[in-house]
Amino acid sequence: MGAAGVGGAGYRRTVTPPRTATGSATPSARAKGRRRGARPSGSELLAAAVGAVPGGAERPGQLQMTTAIEECVAGGEHLLVQAGTGTGKSLAYLAPALTVDGPVVVSTATLALQSQLVDHDLPRLADAVEPVLGRRPTFAVLKGRHHYLCLARLDNSTEEEPEDTLFDAPAARPGGGTKWLGEAGRLGKQVERLRDWAEKTATGDRDELDPGVDDQAWRLVSMPARECVGAARCPFGQECFAEASRARAREADIVVTNHSLLAVDMLADRHIVPPHKLLIVDEAHELADRVSSAAQAELVPELIDRTTRRARTLLRPETAEALTAAGDALAVGLAEAPAGRITAGLPTPLREACTLLDAATRSALDAIGDIKADDPDPVRKQQAKAALDELSTTAQRLLEEGDHDVAWVEKNDSGNRRALVVAPLSVAGTLATHLYDERTVVATSATLALGGRFDTVARALGLDAPPPAPPSPAAAALAARTGPGRPAAEAPGRRLAGDVTPNALIPATEGPGWRSLDVGSPFDYARQGILYVAAHLPRPSVSGLPEAAGEELLGLVEALGGRTLGLFSSRRAAQQAAELLRARTDLPVLLQGEEALPLLVRRFREERASCLFGVMSLWQGVDVPGDACQLVVIDRLPFPRPDEPLAAARAAAVDAGGGSGFSAVSVPIAAVRLAQGVGRLIRATGDRGVVAVLDSRLETARGYGPFLRRSLPPFWYTTRPEVARGALERLAKS
Repeated sequence: MGAAGVGGAGYRRTVTPPRTATGSATPSARAKGRRRGARPSGSELLAAAVGAVPGGAERPGQLQMTTAIEECVAGGEHLLVQAGTGTGKSLAYLAPALTVDGPVVVSTATLALQSQLVDHDLPRLADAVEPVLGRRPTFAVLKGRHHYLCLARLDNSTEEEPEDTLFDAPAARPGGGTKWLGEAGRLGKQVERLRDWAEKTATGDRDELDPGVDDQAWRLVSMPARECVGAARCPFGQECFAEASRARAREADIVVTNHSLLAVDMLADRHIVPPHKLLIVDEAHELADRVSSAAQAELVPELIDRTTRRARTLLRPETAEALTAAGDALAVGLAEAPAGRITAGLPTPLREACTLLDAATRSALDAIGDIKADDPDPVRKQQAKAALDELSTTAQRLLEEGDHDVAWVEKNDSGNRRALVVAPLSVAGTLATHLYDERTVVATSATLALGGRFDTVARALGLDAPPPAPPSPAAAALAARTGPGRPAAEAPGRRLAGDVTPNALIPATEGPGWRSLDVGSPFDYARQGILYVAAHLPRPSVSGLPEAAGEELLGLVEALGGRTLGLFSSRRAAQQAAELLRARTDLPVLLQGEEALPLLVRRFREERASCLFGVMSLWQGVDVPGDACQLVVIDRLPFPRPDEPLAAARAAAVDAGGGSGFSAVSVPIAAVRLAQGVGRLIRATGDRGVVAVLDSRLETARGYGPFLRRSLPPFWYTTRPEVARGALERLAKS
């Protein structure tokens, strides 16, 4: 079966869909609307938005945040805002965003928050503020180019080599092996459905395709940014869905994007996201990791093979053979190298493979040459050049072995993925250079003040954070006007011996060009929840779930009768916990991996006595308000594993400079993860429950225990097991 069996006849779109979203304003219309009378303030727009909600009322933290954003925009300063769960931070930043000459860009880390903004918050805000603004504000979503259907790729899909569409390399699929004809037929049906959809869709956005298609099918009809020839050279440039999304973004008041695209935009000298004066980074604790991922590169034998096949018709036979030989050399080198960080220079087989690849890709790029205006197939040539250039750049980067990079060999448990990876040791410099220039940045999250201070996160985001000192008069005035939340260590109900001393310095609230603000949370954590640390348990020393911790878990779950979310440090520990409860109770125990996660979460909400156990993806991704989740159990402090290459390299660099890598790297990572996990308990004002940490170090470790506790919501604190079980027994009867 050839590629035509999958793609069918060559594609030519016959209908051009509308490119402007319903109700979106042109720049001139937007300007006319803003000239009518005095411009409303952010607080006025917030009041209108809150007033449009049945029973809605302004929350103090919401108004504090709105006021602070307006002041920092006016003063040209950047702002870090910690806004706890329940603050209503989305409206708090969207309202003042409408007072800025747009577009204003809002970046999120997760699709869930992006969907909440686009499907709920922004439409409601637009309805509410239209009478106040005198016009309806507009918004647009901006995603990476590969999220949109590419008409040129769809047209060219019939000409792909059979191997590119039907016979993937074994490592490209779970279980390996060559794709069989039945599977190829399924792929062909998906591509045909995509052709039909291309005639109907107005946006080409993959997220609007229902039902969806698998990644292999989508790859055949989408174009990564690096492979795009550009609208001016593309025969489908006037109909391009991705270009249309950028045009809509330029006309909108508010543009919603994601951290990954924001990172790519920064690395591409900010040519993707439309020019703007205000950038709001929600879920800001995730930004540095997303930038690091965007700056990461890898060499995989299968990618070299796929690139060679794609470029073969443009190359001399000996050049293609050199690429194949480089891919084979890399496969051998990866098979011999152990997984993990490379600390003593590239092993000789991998260095030789990178040298061969660098030479072969340079030769191939020279052979292909420039893409000319009258080139008969610019799309295919650009795809080949982009893939070859990326391989060449990565090989050279690995051969340089720069002090600013970390390299490691990555292998998965099943053995069907082997890669040579390189990533920056730090992205703080990249953020300092590219994030803040010529715009005001507001970074917000529920977890920014680690250890009760903002300086750790500020440095990670590329800001200059001086040692703690009393705030300047300007920062003190901002705090007085906006009513900042109290430091976590001073919040009511905290019983943290040694956390606060009478002469302690006030935590730093500003640095050069930036300020910070903690607006707290509307929840009364000290009355709604208990933080119980099982200080009597032995210090965890072995992988999995220790017997004593298992017995403690069993007693807590039995006291409540289920309703437990278990967050574990390893899959083995989660499995052992599930086996223990299934053997010694009749409670329904749901284990991550046994069913699709959304289905497990839905069952957890609906089955009152159930328990849900899982690993890291549950620490942030579960929102179960009400009495379905009244006990959150964390088996151990979530420090990065010693074999996590980036964290280990960053800690080693701090150690080499005379500092403590554990304190500077591992403890902040654990603080963010722990705060996210603990935050699963109280999701609404009526929630009640207990967070139980089965790791005694949270109480007994004098160096980092208080820092981690100050990073958490101010729950009532105890180390007495009978107090925790008694509270759970009372909840069980309520």
